[in-house]
Amino acid sequence: GGGMAALLLLLLLVAAGPGRADAERERRDALREELLLSPLPTGDVAATFQFRTRWDADLQRGSVSHYRLFPKALGRLVAALGVRELHLALTQGFWRTRYWGQPPLQAPAGAELWVWFQPTVTDVDKAWKELSNILSGIFCASLNFIDSTNTVIPTASFKPLGLANGTDHHLLRYAVLPREVVCTENLTPWKKLLPCGSKAGLAVLLKAERLFHSSYHSQAVHIRPICRDASCLAVSWELRQTLTVVFDFFASGQGKKDWSLFKMFSRTLTDTCPLASQSKVYVDISPKNKEKELLEVSPAPTSVHETIVQGDKKTYAVYDLLSPSLFNTSRSLNVQLKWKRPQDSSEMPIPTLHAQRYVGGYGLQTGEICTLIYNTHPYRAFPVILLETVPWYLRLYVHTLTIITKGKENKPSYIHYQPAQDRRRPHLLEMLIQLPANSVTKITIQFERALLKWTEYPPDPNHGFYVGSSVLSALVPSVTAMKNMDVEQSPLFTSLFPSSDGSSYFVRLYTEPLLVNLPTPDFSMPYNVICLTCTVVAVCYGSFYNLLTRTFHVEEPSRGGLAKRLANVIRKFRGVPPL
Repeated sequence: GGGMAALLLLLLLVAAGPGRADAERERRDALREELLLSPLPTGDVAATFQFRTRWDADLQRGSVSHYRLFPKALGRLVAALGVRELHLALTQGFWRTRYWGQPPLQAPAGAELWVWFQPTVTDVDKAWKELSNILSGIFCASLNFIDSTNTVIPTASFKPLGLANGTDHHLLRYAVLPREVVCTENLTPWKKLLPCGSKAGLAVLLKAERLFHSSYHSQAVHIRPICRDASCLAVSWELRQTLTVVFDFFASGQGKKDWSLFKMFSRTLTDTCPLASQSKVYVDISPKNKEKELLEVSPAPTSVHETIVQGDKKTYAVYDLLSPSLFNTSRSLNVQLKWKRPQDSSEMPIPTLHAQRYVGGYGLQTGEICTLIYNTHPYRAFPVILLETVPWYLRLYVHTLTIITKGKENKPSYIHYQPAQDRRRPHLLEMLIQLPANSVTKITIQFERALLKWTEYPPDPNHGFYVGSSVLSALVPSVTAMKNMDVEQSPLFTSLFPSSDGSSYFVRLYTEPLLVNLPTPDFSMPYNVICLTCTVVAVCYGSFYNLLTRTFHVEEPSRGGLAKRLANVIRKFRGVPPL
């Protein structure tokens, strides 16, 4: 009897074994989704979606064959090309930091791609070219135009955001295509990478018609390795798909600053993504000044969460979509934001760090790039890393570089300059500049415009040529003391740039892209020349050819034909002289 029981137990264990292994494998990946609604000081509203897929698997070994939540297209790409970290952003519009405040995640206008490769990759340039071509196909974007003329290797900016053994900057590549236009053909493949697609959960709100009827639209993909647990003995892979959109209350046609999910997206939330382990909507109800909060939300939130984000104390109303009580009262969730009284827009909070850039000079030979960096902190100075990438056809004169702060010269403590090579690589300028408290720093550098070959001009040369945004990276001192916050309760974007200490927070800002006119030949001139030449050839050559090839015969006078004889007979009867 005992042997029979042991045999039965063994059979049960064998039968349960694979099932338990499958369950363990299923538990190794998790999806967390959230939507953050932030009313902006100007009366507009920013909506930031984040979908984070975390996978406890080692992609680099190539042993992964079963994909559940993590997209197979990106997983195989990371494994095949030896990618350690990948960041791609496609953006339409410009985030106005001065008026909208610090963004959760900013990106430059157009397409931005920066990648860290594994030390095992021997030919980084070849892998970079192959990667940009594959991503171009996946996201239906013009990333195949990334080549050596717009790729740089930064030395101080763009340090890895995930786990990194060493930071050999030769394994890093960075490129921007400021002219890239983002539209629905880029959004659709981005949505298809989501585990629930756009069929359930927060992704139901991603209606292209509404998302592109906005002031600013940015979608991004971030892949990085992170620690699996506190001991950090094993590596997990994290995929973040983020989408930020700013709705303009003037464009909405209502002229009111009251918002709701239906007014923004023409849809409401009806159910959750069954694959998501966490699904939340955060609404920023922080008081904009020292008085009581101006904003009220309905229906009542599941909970209220307070935290310090980017140096400011924030209060979030949290709606937990997985909470059973949320969908009990009504079939759908339509979060509404109403202002209790008219907002006083005269006192806009100014961000601690913001910048602007423009082109100076006159004529089509020389010019000047001016960058203004503002530090509005009342008593703290801090350094900032400035990265400038300028195309080869603007020839920079580095001896004209001037940095002026409060009327005095401000010498950078670190400077790295890589000159351009015509038709091969762009200029790269990196500087570490100290910004005194409550100051404006003006950086100017002069350039000369090159004359391109006539085949190198785009189809619309008079539109101008784009120069990518400057990148500012800084640890900004916090006005409010930052405590150790609960990462699981806070919005997701707070964990992308974790703060090493509570006194400062990391900010990466982008300035405006520039539009520069180059000396342009009159492309209508060949058309005029062709028309005139063809006319002259047709008239003159035709006449000469006729004269040279025609043969002349002398005709002898004849007695006339039948008609002449008949006429003479008639004239004779009438008594008129013959012809």
